[in-house]
Amino acid sequence: MKASPTPVSDLPIPQEAFDWYDEYAHGVIDRRTFMGRLATLTTAGLTMGSMLSVLMPDYAAAEQVSFNDPEIKASYETFESPEGHGECRGYLVVPSDLKAKGPAVLVVHENRGLNPYVKDVARRVAKAGFVAFAPDALHPLGGYPGNDDKGRSMQGSMDRAKLEQDFIAAAKFLKAHSRSNGKLGAVGFCFGGYVVNMLAAAVPDALDAGVPFYGTPAAKELRKNIKGPLMIQLAELDKRVNASWPEYEEDLKAGEVDYTMHMYSGANHGFHNDSTGRYDEEDAALAWKRTIEFFKEKLA
Repeated sequence: MKASPTPVSDLPIPQEAFDWYDEYAHGVIDRRTFMGRLATLTTAGLTMGSMLSVLMPDYAAAEQVSFNDPEIKASYETFESPEGHGECRGYLVVPSDLKAKGPAVLVVHENRGLNPYVKDVARRVAKAGFVAFAPDALHPLGGYPGNDDKGRSMQGSMDRAKLEQDFIAAAKFLKAHSRSNGKLGAVGFCFGGYVVNMLAAAVPDALDAGVPFYGTPAAKELRKNIKGPLMIQLAELDKRVNASWPEYEEDLKAGEVDYTMHMYSGANHGFHNDSTGRYDEEDAALAWKRTIEFFKEKLA
């Protein structure tokens, strides 16, 4: 009897492949270099196609909360960013049973626009009882294009200072929204994790709680403004981001900031993203449980 093929998710993908994907996803190396490096790892049982199927996102298979889930109501809203790109837009998700107002959470995407994973995270936030708003940084260019590579290129072409102003405007928009009770949290991933750290430093009086997932810190000169509270989520194998943590922690301690850091053993950058092979189900579930409990405590 012929043995069943090994499921792609069970293939022993070398750590180098995850590290190179991280470099590619963050513009350290180009696609040709990334593919060339992957080619050095191919074997009879580990093909280029099988590695890419693990590394590249599969959004359809990863959805946890449907857009038509009866417990939420989703829509799109625009807001103004006068110091950024002008008109911006985001994905607003509200609990169906919210009678008046509730605490709000800004959900910040990675470096490729508002992809399906981050929209799904916004729906998860709403199902947990919060008013969720996920801006799309690519709206001035037509919005997330449906392709991560193109989205990454589009976002990379935008003015970084204006992008930051767009997220500051989004935070203020959400805090003052008619469905918000004025309590504001923010959660972000990768670039979005940086944005949460930046908001904590740039508009400390607006942000009541922040949860950056594997994000680098704000500019050093701004860190003295941070008040917190912050819950910082880091992955043990994420050398690039973790290199910035010791100095960041020193600055947080110097400013007597209310912060907690969780380091997830054996986890890769992007371990919360359930659309790729970097996903770690156990660590992602624990990190998300901690995130929701943190928001419930700090935004009460």
